[in-house]
Amino acid sequence: MIRNIILLLLSNCTLFFNFNMGMAKEGIDPINKNIAKTTHDPIYGIVFPTGMTKLNPIKQSERLKSLNGINIALVGGSFNAHITHIELKRLFLERFPNSKVYLLNEIGNAGQYTPQSRQVKEFQSKLKELGIQAVISGNAGCGICTLKEVGNSISAEYIGIPAVTIAATSFSNLVISTSISKGLSAPRVAIYPGAFTSHTKEELIENTQKIVFPQVIDALMKGITEDELKKYDKETVYNPKDIIFSGTYTEVNNYFVDNNWSDGFPIVPPTLDRIEDFLKYTDYAWDQVINTVPPSNREILTWHVAVNGVMAGCKPEYMPILIAYTKAMSNGNYRRPLSSTHGWTPYGWINGPLARQLGLDSGQGMISNPNNVTIGRFINLALLNFSGYSIKENRMGTFGYLMPWFFSEDELACERIGWMPYHVQKGFSIHDNVFTAASALLWGNNLTPATPDPDKIIELISWDITEKQQNALGATNPTVHRTLLVTESVARDLSKSYSKGGLEDMLIKTARRPSYMRAYANYWANPGSQQYEKYTFNQYQANINRKENAQLTDLPKWFEFENVNSQKKVLTVSVMEKGMTSIIVAGDSDRNKVQTIPGGAFYSVKIDLPKNWDVLMENLGYKSLKEFMF
Repeated sequence: MIRNIILLLLSNCTLFFNFNMGMAKEGIDPINKNIAKTTHDPIYGIVFPTGMTKLNPIKQSERLKSLNGINIALVGGSFNAHITHIELKRLFLERFPNSKVYLLNEIGNAGQYTPQSRQVKEFQSKLKELGIQAVISGNAGCGICTLKEVGNSISAEYIGIPAVTIAATSFSNLVISTSISKGLSAPRVAIYPGAFTSHTKEELIENTQKIVFPQVIDALMKGITEDELKKYDKETVYNPKDIIFSGTYTEVNNYFVDNNWSDGFPIVPPTLDRIEDFLKYTDYAWDQVINTVPPSNREILTWHVAVNGVMAGCKPEYMPILIAYTKAMSNGNYRRPLSSTHGWTPYGWINGPLARQLGLDSGQGMISNPNNVTIGRFINLALLNFSGYSIKENRMGTFGYLMPWFFSEDELACERIGWMPYHVQKGFSIHDNVFTAASALLWGNNLTPATPDPDKIIELISWDITEKQQNALGATNPTVHRTLLVTESVARDLSKSYSKGGLEDMLIKTARRPSYMRAYANYWANPGSQQYEKYTFNQYQANINRKENAQLTDLPKWFEFENVNSQKKVLTVSVMEKGMTSIIVAGDSDRNKVQTIPGGAFYSVKIDLPKNWDVLMENLGYKSLKEFMF
C-alpha cells in the first residue's frame, strides 16, 4: 500500500517536472497566471503602446468658505446659457445677496485653454481686474464647445480662482479628462440632466434650480480630498521596452481592449522583435521624441510609432509614413474638430514616388486596398494611444465615427491631363513624398456628371458642394474645408478649360446658396442654442446677410425651375473660400465620379526616408525609388 502511494507521488512529480520543463523550453513562466491553457498556443510578450504625459499638475487653490459677499463670474454662452445663466444669477443673488455676479458679456471667455493664448491671458487679466473669486462656466453640451467652456474653468484655476464647469451628463467625462490633461488635479463639474436644446425654457429653469445649482455650490465650497486626487492621478512611469504582459493572441487582444489601447478590432501583438523590424526603416533613434501630442500631451517616441504600426498590421517599410502622420497630429487646425459630436473622421493621402513604390492605391476601390487600410488603422490607433482620444470620454461623436481611411493621388493621371499634384500646389517638389492629414464629416454619395462640358460639370459640383456642408443642412459655417476627389475621366474634361486653381476659382464663384436657406438651417437646426428665444426669423436672416456678406446674384441654375415669379436675382451667400478646397485626382479612371468631402483643415508633412532606403527596399524585392519618378 505504502509502496503504491510512493510510486503514485513519484509519477505525479515526474509529470509536474516534465510539464514545467516543457513550458520553460517554450520560454513561458509556469507561475504566470496569463499563460495559455495549452502549450500549443504561442505566448506573446508585449509592451506599452502609449507615450507618457509630460505635465506637472498644479496645486489648486482652497475652495471657498462662503459665497456671500464675493465676486462671481458666470461665463460661457453655449447651449441655452442665456436661459440657465440668468436663472443661476437670480439664485445666487437670492441666496447670497451681498455677492456680485458678472455675466459673459461683461467678462468675455478664454476659449480652449493653451497657456500662450492671447485670449486666455486677456480673460485671466479681466478676472483679476474685477476681483473675481469664483468662476462658473457652461454649458458644455458638445465636443468642441465643451473644450471652450472648460477652458474658462482651467484658466481660472491656473490663477488661483476656484471654478466649476456645467456639463450635460455625457460630457462630464470630457470636462474631467480635458482638465487633467491641462494640469488640474481635481476638476469640478456640475452635471445637467439631458440635452440642453431639447428642453423647454421651463425645464431648463427647473433643472437649473433643483439639480445644477446645488452641485455648483458644492463644487465651489467642498474641499479637495485625498481620495479625489488619487482618483484622477493616472500617470504611469515605465520603461518603453519593458514587457508588461504575456499571453496568447486572444489574451493579448482582450488585455488591450480592457486597457483602452485598442479600437476593438484584433491587433497584431507588439512584440520586441516585430517592433525592431519597424525601427530598421527610419534614421530616428528608437527613443527620439517624434511629437508631443494633445490633448493628452503624451511624448511619442519613435518606439511608440513602431508599436502602433505593428498593432495596426502595417508593413515595417511604412514606418516613415507613420512617423509623418504622428508629426501632423499636433497641428491645432487639423486636430481641433476631432472630438466633436458631429463625428469628424480623420483620414489622409500621400503624394510622391514613395506611394507608387509601395503600391499605395489611388485607383478603383482605393480606400479598401489592404495596404491603404492598414495605414488608416494606424491613424485610428494613434488617436487612441498618442492623442488619448477615447470614445465616451473625450471623443464625443453622437453616433460614433467611421474608420479612418488612406489613399494616394494618381499623379500619373495628373501628368496626362496637365494638372499639378496636390503637394506641388502646396510648394513641395514633384519628387518629395508628402503625407497630408485631413478630416471628414461624411463619406459617400458621389456625383456622376453625365456630360463632358466643363462649365456644366462645374455647375453640378457647385450644387453638390452647397448640399454637402458642415453639419446637416449646412447649419453652421458654410465656408468649410473640403476635399474633392475627381476621377481622371472627369478631371480630363475639366482640364480642357481649367487648371486646378482655376477650377477652385470657378467653384467659389458658382457655389452659392440662397441666404434664406442658410438662415433657416442655422435658425432651426442651430448646433448650440435655441434661436427663437432671442430673435425673430427676419432678424436672424438680416444678421446672416450682414455677417456673411450676402449679395444679390443670379439665382443658382439648379433653382431656376422654381422661379415661378420670374425673379432674376436673389440674395445668396458663398459656401467656399480660396485655399480651403483640396482637389485630388483619384479613384476609378474609367468612371465619371466626383466625391465632395466637407470636413476640417489640411496639414501636410514631408516624409523622411532613411539614408539606406534604396538598400532596404532592394532587400525586400522592391524596385528603386528612382524608377517611380517622372
